Amino acid sequence: MLKNTALIAPLAAWTIAQLLKFLLDAAAKRKPDFTRLVNPGGMPSSHSTLVSSMSVMMGRIYGWESPLFAMATVLSLIVLYDAAGVRRAAGRQARVINRIVEDIYKKRRLPEERLRELLGHTPLEVFAGVALGAIVAFSWPIGQ
Repeated sequence: MLKNTALIAPLAAWTIAQLLKFLLDAAAKRKPDFTRLVNPGGMPSSHSTLVSSMSVMMGRIYGWESPLFAMATVLSLIVLYDAAGVRRAAGRQARVINRIVEDIYKKRRLPEERLRELLGHTPLEVFAGVALGAIVAFSWPIGQ
């Protein structure tokens, strides 16, 4: 399994994305938040990095006309759409619901339970993830 470049390169790209996300967040806030290593959202999108790297590796290994590259690309497009669309909308809804809960909590003394708001990605975060994934996959050596 450790020789499977179609698996190792995307996982390495994902790890790089998670580390970049952690470092960029720590630099912006001037304080490390270790939950950024595993939480969704942020720059770059590690989901986008993972799937784009997988697609590029399938193209490099099996050919750009292969059914494996086509399948990987279709699955990647689904993940990219979800990262920038569905999950981002869910994050916006969580933000609104959190404001409503805050208002109710302040007025009626109800217990406050906050939802996670950083679920999805901006188009820039998705694009950065795709670019990172492609860079890692194109630079990764293909061995047998």
